[in-house]
Amino acid sequence: MPTVTITEVVPAPIETLYNILSDMAQFPRFMKNVESVKVVEQGENYTHSEWVIKLQGATFKWTERDEFYPELWRITYRQIQGDLKTFEGYWQLKPVENGTEVTLETTFEFGMPMLASLLNPVAKLALRENAKAMVHAIAGQVRGQA
Repeated sequence: MPTVTITEVVPAPIETLYNILSDMAQFPRFMKNVESVKVVEQGENYTHSEWVIKLQGATFKWTERDEFYPELWRITYRQIQGDLKTFEGYWQLKPVENGTEVTLETTFEFGMPMLASLLNPVAKLALRENAKAMVHAIAGQVRGQA
């Protein structure tokens, strides 16, 4: 299964970034590719959220389980229903000298082995660009709160 990992340093406190990442329902306000995020179930350190995003002109929909590990500065996500066979990953934050190192990793699988060699390279590029855009949007959100 293809995996996309991006790591960038955001000049902001780790607590601020974790709070923004934990409030996924607000993502559509400042992330242009995210059309909607609706939290449909919430428990202790987890949510189930329904997502709709646009990526390279295509609309993708899924429901994911998000698990929160604030003591580790980590949020994991795993599709439990949706358009892809597999869609999972994590956000990991780490304090560094200039702010916070933000890592976003996504593993995915379309579920169409015969088309994988054609689709995976394009999807990896699109997911990498989308991941960078998400981190930059979060950095912009921090600047907007300052």
